[in-house]
Amino acid sequence: MGKTTTTAKLAARFVLRHGTRPVALVTTDSFRIGAHEQLRIYARLLDTPMYALDAEQPIDDLLGRLQGKQWVIIDTVGMSQRDQRVIEQIAHLQGGRSRVRLVLLLNAASQPETLEEVVLRYRQAARAAGAELDDCIITKQDEAGRLAPVLDIVMRHGMRVLFGSYGQQVPEDMAIASADTLVDQALKTATPNRERVHHVDAPMGMPRWSRDVLGQGRRLSSLLARLRQRITGFSELEAIWDLASLPSRVQEERLNALLAGYPAANTTLGMAWSARRNERGCDWAMPDIGLDTDGAWLALPWLQHRHAAGWQPRLAALTESSGVAVHLLPRLPEPDALAWLEAEHLTWVSQVAPSHRVFFHHERQSIRQLFSDSVLTHQVGVRFRGQPVQLWTAYAEVEDATGYALLAWYGEIRDPESAKVVTRRYWLTPARLGTEVLSLLLTQLQSDGLSTLTRRAWQQLKEADSGDLNAEVRLLMASGVAAVAGHLDVADDEGAQTLRGDLLSLSGTSRRRRDTGMLDALVYAFMARDAIRQMGSVSREGVA
Repeated sequence: MGKTTTTAKLAARFVLRHGTRPVALVTTDSFRIGAHEQLRIYARLLDTPMYALDAEQPIDDLLGRLQGKQWVIIDTVGMSQRDQRVIEQIAHLQGGRSRVRLVLLLNAASQPETLEEVVLRYRQAARAAGAELDDCIITKQDEAGRLAPVLDIVMRHGMRVLFGSYGQQVPEDMAIASADTLVDQALKTATPNRERVHHVDAPMGMPRWSRDVLGQGRRLSSLLARLRQRITGFSELEAIWDLASLPSRVQEERLNALLAGYPAANTTLGMAWSARRNERGCDWAMPDIGLDTDGAWLALPWLQHRHAAGWQPRLAALTESSGVAVHLLPRLPEPDALAWLEAEHLTWVSQVAPSHRVFFHHERQSIRQLFSDSVLTHQVGVRFRGQPVQLWTAYAEVEDATGYALLAWYGEIRDPESAKVVTRRYWLTPARLGTEVLSLLLTQLQSDGLSTLTRRAWQQLKEADSGDLNAEVRLLMASGVAAVAGHLDVADDEGAQTLRGDLLSLSGTSRRRRDTGMLDALVYAFMARDAIRQMGSVSREGVA
C-alpha cells in the first residue's frame, strides 16, 4: 500500500513549503521494525523529529513534545480491513483532546472487491469509534492496470481524494488530486470492449434505484419524517438500521443499549404474541409486535429469545416493565398464566386449535363440534394477508375444565366477491369482557401476514448483506419494516392513504398485493436513506 512512503511524501511536501520546524512525524507501528526504521531515515533526511507511540497510547501523551507543531503526520499500524483491532486503533487516536483527521490509503492496484471491502469496513470502524473517515489518498497508480475501479468506489462512497501517488520517489511521485487528471488517466487505462463499441448508440442508463435516489432525496426526507411522527418506535427502527453500518463486533453492544431504553413509557398498550417456534424453513422465530394506545402496530418488535421463559413470567415481566394491558395470544397458555391474567384483570384473547375442548351446557366437546351447525350472521370487513376480506363470526358461552366462564368464537374469513371461505379461526376470550373483544380478534387476524412479510424482508436483507450483519439486527430490521408495512396496510385514514401512495410512487412499485408492495418500498426507502447519508446529498436533519 505504501503507507510509510506516503507519510514521508506528505511530510516532504510540507517541509518544502514551510520549513522543518512546524513538522513532526509519529509512528504507532512498533510491529514492523523495517517500517519504523524507514520512517526514522526519512525524518533524519527531512530534519524533522519523529516520535514512537504505542498502539494503545492516546496522542495526548505526546502533546508536550509536539508544542508548536502545525503539521503532525501519524503513520499507523498496518492492519487488514477484517482485523477487529481496527476499531481500537481508531478509538485510541480519537480518544484524546487533540483532533485527529483520518485519511484512508487506497491501493489502486487492488481488486475492486477488496477496495470495496476496505472502504466499507474502515468507515464502519471509524463510525463505531465516533469518528468520520471521508478522506483518502490513491496510491500505486503506476502499478494499476485500470484506475476506473478505485475511482468508481471513491465516488459511490462520497470520499474526498486528497492526493494521488504513483511511484517511490520522495516527494516527487505525489500530486494533489485533480478530477480532470484522474479521469484522463482512467480513460487511458480503460480496456476496450468490442461488443460495447458496436452498441454505442444505445445509452447506458443508470439503474432505476440509483437514478431515483439521486432525484428523490427531498421526497424521501419528507416521507421518513411523517413515518416518525405517525408510528411509535419508527425512530428506534431507524436506529436499528444504523447499526448495520457498524462492524459486527460493535453491533451487539449498541443493540443492547438501544433495546434497554425501549419502549418509552406509556406508549405500549398491548402485545400481539407470536407462536413460540421457528418460522417454517427459517432459523428464527417471528418477533412479538407491540400495539400503541390506538391499537396500531409499533415499528420496532420484541425478539422472542429476549423475553423471560414461560408464559406467566413473560406476561408479568412485560406488564410490569411496559404497562402492557392487552395480550393477543397465539395459543391458550398454561393454567397458571391464565390465572395470573385474571387476577390482574387484564384483557386477553387467545387463538385455539379446532380440537380444543370446552364445556358447553356441562357437556365436553371440541370447539369445532360446538360450531358445526352454527349459522354465521355477523360480518365485518377486514384486511387479511394484504387482501380485503370479510370475517363472519359466531360465539357461545362456555367454561373450561376449572369452571371459568369463557366466550368461544368461530370465524370464517371469506372472499367478499365469491363468498368462498379462505380460512377458519377459533378463539377463546374471558366472558367478563363480553363481545367488545371482537375488535381485538380483528387486530390479531390482521397480524397473520406479518411473518410472511418478515421472511420476504429477511431474504432481501440477506441478499444485500456483506456478511457482517448481526442476526438479531437483521431480524429486527426485517420484522420492523414488516410491522410498518402492516400498520399502513390496515389503516384507513387519510394520512395512511397518502403515505401508502407516496411510498409506492417513491420506488415505482405497482403490485396487486398492497402489503408486499409497501414492504419492498420500505426496504428500498431505508436503503436509499443509507445511500444518501453516505453521499451527503441530503441534509442529515431530515434523513439522519
